[in-house]
Amino acid sequence: MLELRDISVSYGAIDAVECVDLSAAPGTITALIGANGAGKSSLLKAVSGLVKPKVGRILLDGEDIGALQPHERARLGIAHALEGRRLFHQHTVEENLVTAWHFRHPSGDFKRAVDQVYANFPILAERRRLKAGTLSGGQQQMLILSMATLHEPRLVLLDEPSLGLAPIIVSQIYEFIRGYCAEGGRTVVLSEQMASLALKVADQGYVLRQGEVVQSGDSAQLRGDGVAGAYLG
Repeated sequence: MLELRDISVSYGAIDAVECVDLSAAPGTITALIGANGAGKSSLLKAVSGLVKPKVGRILLDGEDIGALQPHERARLGIAHALEGRRLFHQHTVEENLVTAWHFRHPSGDFKRAVDQVYANFPILAERRRLKAGTLSGGQQQMLILSMATLHEPRLVLLDEPSLGLAPIIVSQIYEFIRGYCAEGGRTVVLSEQMASLALKVADQGYVLRQGEVVQSGDSAQLRGDGVAGAYLG
């Protein structure tokens, strides 16, 4: 269980997130919805440790992780796929997977993990020896998701996973996210500007505006309240 209690994030004099409370249970997908600059990315970075909240507490299964460094949170099973195509572009697909595997003092079977990646996204198997920079945007996003989930983390943070992708690729990406969450009671928190996309796959959502939660509830409730129509851009 992820719990955020009264989290505020500032960058100098600029308040990015103000007094946010949030909870995300195992086996569920939680969507952070809002326009660009609403505070979604800052909230995810606070959870993974990339920014330090001004105030508030971050609890993972009841343990306060606020004092832990990002690499320490990663070892607890938190993975964060940042917005944008953040890969080693001059390395091959498989070299990127090797790097992701060794980032976290690996244990387990790398070959089994990579075989699962290629089963999830066969196009990556076909292009395993190509440089990541030569892949399409959708294929790069598949690789990023695969790197983030290679060690089967219990909490996955995804920042704008559909950004700039064709609808057919978005469907594949979201189908993977849904399936990953369902296996083993994993928790996914994702940010999206396009509420209609997020609310199709998420169990619950939080709507942010200028750093504050202005609405929250289960996805069906938010769709009924017209949130999807209000955040299509």
